[in-house]
Amino acid sequence: MKRIAVILLLALLIFGCNQKGTGSSAEPVDIRWFVGLGAGSDEPTFAPQQAVVDAFNESHDNINLILEIVDAGQAVNTLATQIAAGNGPDLVGPVGIKGRDAFKGAWLDLTDLVKENDYDLSVFDPKMVDFYTTENGLEGLPFGLYPSFLYVNYELFDEAGLPYPPQEYGKPYIDENGKEMPWNFDTVRYLGMRLTVDKNGNDATMVDFDPDNIVQFGYGDQWTDWRGVMSSFGAGSIVDANNNAQIPEQWAAATKFYYDAMWKDYFYPNAAYGGADFLAQGNWFQSANMAMVHCHLWYAGFADLPFNWNTAVMPAAPDGKTTAKMHADTFEILNSTAHPEEAFEVLAYFVGDASLDLLNIYGGMPARLADQGDYFETFEANKWPNRGINWQVVKDSMAYADAPNHVSWMPSFQETTNVYNDFWDKLQNNVGLDVDAELAQLKTALQAVYDAADK
Repeated sequence: MKRIAVILLLALLIFGCNQKGTGSSAEPVDIRWFVGLGAGSDEPTFAPQQAVVDAFNESHDNINLILEIVDAGQAVNTLATQIAAGNGPDLVGPVGIKGRDAFKGAWLDLTDLVKENDYDLSVFDPKMVDFYTTENGLEGLPFGLYPSFLYVNYELFDEAGLPYPPQEYGKPYIDENGKEMPWNFDTVRYLGMRLTVDKNGNDATMVDFDPDNIVQFGYGDQWTDWRGVMSSFGAGSIVDANNNAQIPEQWAAATKFYYDAMWKDYFYPNAAYGGADFLAQGNWFQSANMAMVHCHLWYAGFADLPFNWNTAVMPAAPDGKTTAKMHADTFEILNSTAHPEEAFEVLAYFVGDASLDLLNIYGGMPARLADQGDYFETFEANKWPNRGINWQVVKDSMAYADAPNHVSWMPSFQETTNVYNDFWDKLQNNVGLDVDAELAQLKTALQAVYDAADK
């Protein structure tokens, strides 16, 4: 009997050593995490991301998470090749809308997994959940948000004797005489011209203003393309429901507004001015020679702004609607994964327990509402101590995110991008154009690309 007992004890010990903490004898499932379509492909992020993987693997017996980092310049082609070969990863991210839509139709609808796992979506702003919902369903869970808003150089406003733009949506602009003006793009034009100055100190409203020798500009949209600039007048798409080319009415109006801003009212940099040294060759706001810039939260993460600046809300378009274009990162599950449940478990961990660790690596505002307050306290202490920046503007701007997004899907994405970039370059470099005619030519050129994509 003693011999039998010893054998049973040894068997139990051997069996126990072969178990992971769950009590299951099954081998852990490999889940491959592909990084490269967005942040995370630069060397300083490698070790911190691996630390997140190690922490996950130590706390999960059923999954072996594997990190695969690909150079950002090769990521699209690499992922496309893997998918075509039937060897795609399980999870991809962080990825923004542009990266997501480059692989339209490849992502898993998470709706059923959310229900099966009783996942609580109320931890996010409902508008952000909608932001990740496409015609294919819920393709991601909110993670890192980069709302856009206005960066305002208070020193240039003070020098001009002008009150600052409002920091609350729905509030008017009140000028130096106490007059209320709607906070819209007409008011931006008014302020932009008064804050655009030539080398002799004349602003763009003055008769003696010299447009060939501007040394300070009133307004700009920094580091975006034509679609991003147009979104300020309202969300839109240059592809209709039948994949035909279109120019949204509000984008046609915006194109004319910005063309006049460059070549008639002079408060917005044309191409020559935009790349000039006094505007830091594109880093306009950091140059300290730009009064207002429309840009995203990520800019505050690395900009060097030694002057007194603060935030302001986005102005309304001519139709009265306000749009603050959004950049947002998430993690997507490929619909080809053999392990959707396990991939969802990793996804939930990334946007839950590990979200702040990951956001410290990538930057960005947490999508989880409970984490947002602490985030800005920490961000301000580390990056902008004692500056009194109004971060509530950033939070409030989320409610005005553009849908459809300004970087969303188009047929033949890169070729289409080239077409509208050429159009925008032409407008930025040439005075005296017939903008309506140029828009008609743009639509024709886009349609040719779309037709070729269907063949």
